[in-house]
Amino acid sequence: MPKEQRETGGLTTPDLIILSFLMERPMHGYQMALELKERQVEDWAGVSRPQVYYSLKKLEASGLIRGESDGDSSSGPERRVFTLTKEARSALAGALESDKWATSRPVPLFSTWAMLSVYARKPTVKRVIEQRRDFLREEIVKERETLDGIVGDGTKSTRIAATMVSLSIKTFDLELAWLDEFESVMGTGR
Repeated sequence: MPKEQRETGGLTTPDLIILSFLMERPMHGYQMALELKERQVEDWAGVSRPQVYYSLKKLEASGLIRGESDGDSSSGPERRVFTLTKEARSALAGALESDKWATSRPVPLFSTWAMLSVYARKPTVKRVIEQRRDFLREEIVKERETLDGIVGDGTKSTRIAATMVSLSIKTFDLELAWLDEFESVMGTGR
């Protein structure tokens, strides 16, 4: 079992996301896939739609969730609605107690490229840095729109979501400023 799974009681990030959705209300897989898209989970947790279905099977086999037919076949194939078992709440809380949440470093692909870029041709370095700037600017616009769209209903989860989006914007702004320094070191400045 990979270290991350050992530290979180065998639960992966997709498993934890699924359990958190089910903490809110019972759902079927398609609803969870819509929630992934709506909440832009792939951006902040790297969880994709196919992982939802894999996690659902795994969580049901482990006894943390229970699936039952929704009884409505009029809108297509029968769907199973999933709910948490009482063990699921404890498993989710236990997984969130791992030290890994506070002591891990994300490894963005661009950071790897930056370390290796000393071996790239100067025109390539210049092009990739400009592409990164464009990407960061687009992400800032997207995140600002997301922040504007977050409903201010005053719930704790809404306030947390707003602070997470704000952190993304600040991180992207900081990296944009850092790119000038990096470009100078690489000798490809504007």
